[in-house]
Amino acid sequence: MKRVLITTLFLGFVGAGSAAAAELCNVPEGEWQPKEALQKQLEGEGVTIKKIKIDEGCYEVYGTDKDGKKIENYYDPKTFSLVKAQQD
Repeated sequence: MKRVLITTLFLGFVGAGSAAAAELCNVPEGEWQPKEALQKQLEGEGVTIKKIKIDEGCYEVYGTDKDGKKIENYYDPKTFSLVKAQQD
């Protein structure tokens, strides 16, 4: 009985973590704007883009901000609103 309970709890935690990660940006792919449009917008704001990739349903941008600090930011692919920001 303990084994079943422990397994159930473990799978519940794993499933909850996966669901939370998948919902960081929950936008149907047909509603996404092209990543080139995001790149143009950010470059207009002084960001230097190193790489844009898709992660957790968002556009993940690696580069440097206008002050030269490294960034790893997540943007909503429909609105280009900043969802999560990380700076070094």
